[in-house]
Amino acid sequence: MIIEPYIGRNVEIVYKDSKGISTRRRVAVYSVRNGKVRVLDWGKKSFQTLAVSRIIAAAPFPRQNSGMELLFSFQVH
Repeated sequence: MIIEPYIGRNVEIVYKDSKGISTRRRVAVYSVRNGKVRVLDWGKKSFQTLAVSRIIAAAPFPRQNSGMELLFSFQVH
């Protein structure tokens, strides 16, 4: 699955975990590197690193904030 076009966007993905269980997740895509995608998972309200090879499907979904505003609003102390 090619996920790079979704960087900076909200996407609904179907993800198959290591046990073969498929889940539907709404995420903001932050970065893609070395077969991994870094996302903000809206359902879990946390950052996740997912294997690109386990993403079965992806489609953009609308949301008030793009997700990137939230990502960059975190302050490092």
